[in-house]
Amino acid sequence: VQLVESGGGVVQPGGALRLSCSASGFTFSRYGMSWYRQAPGKERELVTGITSTGRVTNYADSVKGRFTIFRDNAKNTVYLRMNSLKPEDTAVYYCRAVSTERGDLYDYWGQGTQVTVSS
Repeated sequence: VQLVESGGGVVQPGGALRLSCSASGFTFSRYGMSWYRQAPGKERELVTGITSTGRVTNYADSVKGRFTIFRDNAKNTVYLRMNSLKPEDTAVYYCRAVSTERGDLYDYWGQGTQVTVSS
């Protein structure tokens, strides 16, 4: 099982980035996907999530209207489009895959990708 994030980098305030999380080793279309982030000295926090079908999404208040999560089940990939970035968005961003099957919980994390918003 692998979740590999990419697309992080350094961007100026007001800029945009698109993160990708490519999945392998499990049936991606059966998993809810989410993005978390962790800033230095802070706890990891949920940024956004999307259901297995992509029909339902949710967002932290801090990113509503600026971030968009979407997925392509044919490509086993979930994306996070981030617009109007702020310095407080600086963090390591992680993707997570979760599913429950026959009462068992399956929970996978990626290794993270750094996003730095700075002038």
